[in-house]
Order: sequence, then structure tokens, then C-alpha cells
Amino acid sequence: VQVLHKPTGIIVSCQQERSQHQNRAKALKILYSKLLEIRRREEAAQYADTRRNQIGTGDRSERIRTYNFPQNRVTDHRFGLSWYNLPQILEGDLMPMLEDILAEAAKQALKQKIDKARNEATS
Repeated sequence: VQVLHKPTGIIVSCQQERSQHQNRAKALKILYSKLLEIRRREEAAQYADTRRNQIGTGDRSERIRTYNFPQNRVTDHRFGLSWYNLPQILEGDLMPMLEDILAEAAKQALKQKIDKARNEATS
């Protein structure tokens, strides 16, 4: 007996039992376990990727923000944004910078969701 899972293309065959019904049931159990293993691997990879993005590499070269006093500039390297009001930022006026960072983070999150949906649609 052969069982095909059309979405993934996985084929499982079983000829261990005497009855076709028993072979089919056994093949379905094997297919189910393979599908669970694939899902578990995908979830683990997604979790690891998310964790890696949150933690980073920990290298000294991994910068978040640079304060450039001669140019009166603050640069956020995560998003590639710069602000030319360093004295106001150092005095605590962070709202313009935070608004820009939150808007860029939302834009990147939306772009990731769109890319994920496109990848799922083509798969």
C-alpha cells in the first residue's frame, strides 16, 4: 500500500501486514509521524532564527547606535536611520527618534509578513 501526501509530496509505502487495511493504517501512522517531524523542524528553525535576530552575534562590531558629536548626528545602525539633533536627544527629547524607529520596525515586520505569505503561496 502506498500513501501520498499531496501538499508535501511525501510517499509512504507499507507491506508489513497481511491485510491491506492494516498496511494502510500503518502507512498513515508513518506519514503522520513524518509530517510531525517536518513541522517540528520548521518550528525549531523559526525559533532559532527569531532568537538569533533578537540576541545578535555579540561581536564588538555589532553596533546599535552611534553618537557622532562633530557632525551633530545620531545613527541607528539596525534600521539605517540618522537624526541631526544630537543635543536635544542627549537632553532627553527622544520622541522624534522613537517614532521613526517604531515606524521603521513596523514597516520591516509588515514586509516580513508579506514575504512569508508570498513564499507560502508559491510553495
